[in-house]
Amino acid sequence: LVIVSLPEAKKGFVLLPKRWIVERSFAWTTRFRRLIRDYERQADVLRGFHLVAFVILLLRRLARILLPAPQSA
Repeated sequence: LVIVSLPEAKKGFVLLPKRWIVERSFAWTTRFRRLIRDYERQADVLRGFHLVAFVILLLRRLARILLPAPQSA
């Protein structure tokens, strides 16, 4: 685990490495209604829903790669 810190000389907006990957992943979870709000009482249940959501997202991406769209005539 590497903690990314801001350079001391920089002020204002600074693009941090890899941050966009995390932000994009959080944005993807908003497609799943159950994950928009935290309804779960146990953290393990919420973790399981996140796991299922990301498995679905990865399977969709894999299906797009392996099964290209049919060509129209």
